[in-house]
Amino acid sequence: MTDVSAVDIDIDLDHAPQEQPASSSRAMPWLVATGVTVVAAALGLTLTLRSGSAPACAAGRALVAAPPTGNATHNGKATFYDSKGAGGNCSNPAAPANRLYVALGPTEYSAGAACGGFLDVTGPKGTVRVLIMDQCPECAPGHLDLSREAFARIADPVQGLVPVTYRAVVNPPLPGPLTFRMKEGASQWWFAVRVGNHGNPLRSVEVRQGDSGAWQSAARQDYNYWLIASGAGPGPFSIRVSDVYGNRVTVGGVRMAPGQVQNSTVRMYGRGAVAATPRASASARPPGNRPAVTPTPARRPVEVAKASTSASGTPSAQSAAANARWCTG
Repeated sequence: MTDVSAVDIDIDLDHAPQEQPASSSRAMPWLVATGVTVVAAALGLTLTLRSGSAPACAAGRALVAAPPTGNATHNGKATFYDSKGAGGNCSNPAAPANRLYVALGPTEYSAGAACGGFLDVTGPKGTVRVLIMDQCPECAPGHLDLSREAFARIADPVQGLVPVTYRAVVNPPLPGPLTFRMKEGASQWWFAVRVGNHGNPLRSVEVRQGDSGAWQSAARQDYNYWLIASGAGPGPFSIRVSDVYGNRVTVGGVRMAPGQVQNSTVRMYGRGAVAATPRASASARPPGNRPAVTPTPARRPVEVAKASTSASGTPSAQSAAANARWCTG
C-alpha cells in the first residue's frame, strides 16, 4: 500500500378486490375450487421458501454489485449513446474532451463505485480506452453503452450492437493531481465532496478538521459525491483517499468552498507530490447554513481528459452474461 501525505494543500394490496355477484348456482363450486387452488399454491410457495429453494427472480437479484477491476477479461456486448456533452451520473463537470466514455448497468456501476475508472474495450475493429462516467439503468452486467465516438473505434456504428471483450485499466496514466469539489449547499453542518483525477475506482474517502484529530469516514453516494451528513466542521480539511488497489494519499488544506474545483499537487499514485495548498478555480463563497434537504445529484462529468496504456493488477471475477436490452441516450 502506498501512503503519501501533503500537509498543505398486479396484486393490489391497498384495495380490496371488487365483489362479483354470482350469476348462477354453479358459481359457488368454481369459487371454492379456485380458493383451494390459491391456498394450495400459497402453501406450496411457503414450503418451497422455507426449504431453502430460491425463485429464479431471487437468484437474479443475488448478483453482487461491483465495478470491473483487476486483470480479468469479461465478455459482453456494446451499444452506443450520446451524453450531449453532459458528464453523466458520476457528476463530472462535462464529458471528457476526447469524447471516449461509457455507461455501465446498475450491477457494474455499483452505486457509483465504478466512477472515474477506465476500461479497455475490444470489438471487431480494435480496442478503445473509455472513462466510466455514467449509468445505464436498463443494461445488464456485460452490456456497455459507449459514446458514439468510442463505438466507432471498435465497430461500424451501423451495426448498433456488437460483441466485445473488456477489462479494467489498473493504474492508468493520470491527467493530473487530485481535485476536490465541495457540493453546492455544503457547509460545516453538511459535508459533500467529489474527488477527481484518481484513475482507479475509489474504496474510501476520510475527512478530518485541520491536520489532527479523528478521521471521519464519508459515505459514497450513487452520484459520486462523498457525504458526511452531520458535517465535518468549517475546514480547512485533510482528506485521505484510498483506491481499490491499495494506493492511499492524504491532502491537506482543502477549503469549504462550495461549487469550486480545488486543484491539489498530490497524485493518487506515480511520482511524489509537492506540498502545496489547493487553489480554487473561482473566488471563494462563504459557507451557507445547513440545507433543508439533501441537494439533488448534479448531472455533470469529468475533470479527467485523456488516458493511455494500462498496467497489471489483481484479478477479479468474470461478470455475468448480458441480456439483449439496449440503452437509450
